[in-house]
Amino acid sequence: MAQPPTQPEMKLDTSQLKSSYCNVCSATSTREEVVLTFGVNQNWDLQQQQGGGPMDVQLLHRIIMSPVAAKRFHDLLTRLMSEHESRHGTL
Repeated sequence: MAQPPTQPEMKLDTSQLKSSYCNVCSATSTREEVVLTFGVNQNWDLQQQQGGGPMDVQLLHRIIMSPVAAKRFHDLLTRLMSEHESRHGTL
């Protein structure tokens, strides 16, 4: 009887890992790629935003991936948010 294939071991290299805080995200796509752009809304004063002034967003990161990788990311994020909401309540 054949054994099911096992997933290859993954070695993670964190030597160049950087962390950034982002509170703005936009997304676009083409047939070949999905592009996620992350940034920070610089206007912390809510009254300025409500007063009709422009939102000042500093774009920091652009992540480009294949649609297949984007689908895996979607599934991962969906599971993560479901777990978060089961622990902390619905957003």
